[in-house]
Amino acid sequence: MAPLESTVKSNKISFILFLAVFLGLLVITRSVFTGEKFHIDRKVLQKAQEKYGPEAMTRLVSWEELIRQDNSTTDREKLQKINSFFNKRIVFVNDINLYGVEDYWATPVEFLSRGAGDCEDYAIAKYFSLKMMGVAEEKIRIAYVKSLQYNMFHMVMVYYSNPGAEPLILDSLVDSIKPASERRDLLPIFTFNGAGLWLAHERGQGKLAGKSSRLAAWNDLLKRMTEDGI
Repeated sequence: MAPLESTVKSNKISFILFLAVFLGLLVITRSVFTGEKFHIDRKVLQKAQEKYGPEAMTRLVSWEELIRQDNSTTDREKLQKINSFFNKRIVFVNDINLYGVEDYWATPVEFLSRGAGDCEDYAIAKYFSLKMMGVAEEKIRIAYVKSLQYNMFHMVMVYYSNPGAEPLILDSLVDSIKPASERRDLLPIFTFNGAGLWLAHERGQGKLAGKSSRLAAWNDLLKRMTEDGI
């Protein structure tokens, strides 16, 4: 999220579709981002360099090394590394200016290759990066919120140390990781991950509301993730 005119207006948001799309993506890609050591195919790196310049390859290699070489002893260390990595390397640009469409969900490789994206892309990249670094899926979610400061919808990533804990907020707008009680500028709406949807709750995990099935309409996104070699 950035200047007001560059974000998605609230009357254009389809909450149901938005939720279903992301949950479908998370369910389908659950096995893609776990298992063997993370590795980006060299052909993917070469293609990124040819299309976006040497800086694209540098960002991707740095991302790969950050995940592969991580020796953090706590989740909090991992959160700080990932939040800082993406916030410092990526510039906010809305989808209409970057892709020519109002809503486009970039893969982490696309996001880093371009060096630009919107709040959804930051949250998605942070979520999957932390999964690959070994953070338990039940501790991390994507949160759909409303920014009271800007009067518009926004997406962040949240972390729960345990089911009843106050969540920590990883935000593309704020470099420091703060507990929800210190982010009164954000009004929670719902959180979700591959396991389901939770209606927003100021503290703790909230109420489990449901689970989405896969959506064929988003096969192209999954195909792009496969082509990324992840």
